[in-house]
Amino acid sequence: MASLTLHVKVKPRSKTTSLTQSPDGTWVARLRSPPVDGKANDELIALVAEHFRCRKADVRIAAGAAARMKRLTIDVP
Repeated sequence: MASLTLHVKVKPRSKTTSLTQSPDGTWVARLRSPPVDGKANDELIALVAEHFRCRKADVRIAAGAAARMKRLTIDVP
C-alpha cells in the first residue's frame, strides 16, 4: 500500500470551507470549525477525504495535530 504525504496550513473559523494548493506545493485548508476539541481536525480529515475521493479512515494527521501546519498521510490502495 502506498501513501501520499501532504503539508497543510489550516485556517480555522473561515467563512467558507475549501482546500487549495499553493504554488510552493503546500495546501491551504480553510475550515469553518473552531480549533476546539478536535473539531477542526475532524473537518480537515473529512475535507481531504472528499477532495481525494478516499475514505476518512485512510487520512490521518501524522504531525501537527495541535498546530496550524500539519502533515497528513493518505493511504492509497
